[in-house]
Amino acid sequence: MTVQKYTPLIARSAIAIIFLNLGIGKLSNFSGIVEQIAGAGLPLAGLVAICTIAFQLLGGAALVLGYKARIGAWLLIAFLIPATLVFHNPMVDPSQMIQFLKNLAIIGGLLMIVAYGAGPVSLDNRLASSPATTAYSEDSLR
Repeated sequence: MTVQKYTPLIARSAIAIIFLNLGIGKLSNFSGIVEQIAGAGLPLAGLVAICTIAFQLLGGAALVLGYKARIGAWLLIAFLIPATLVFHNPMVDPSQMIQFLKNLAIIGGLLMIVAYGAGPVSLDNRLASSPATTAYSEDSLR
């Protein structure tokens, strides 16, 4: 079915756009991001900022392209967990509850990519040695 074939692409892209947007934004305001990270008490703020931008851009691109999507999802999860606990912890600041829950929902979507792969419309699927190596074989879509 066409809907089942393209849904993972749409879902991956919907998740990726926030990270691509944030990563590009951080590049244009690098010193501000370093200050924000340092202000949170994290050591090596410059290195943390570089890693944050790299994880967001590489992870987001991996999801959009569906290339090494599981690795991209893990990169984004690795970014989201500490970012959520440090910057969006509702136990520290109750006004961060929505951001905290949003990040948990995004982590849930990323875990679906980790579990099931990028889907049929992806570079991962196109480059696979056989369709059976992905969770979305043509047979499962009928």
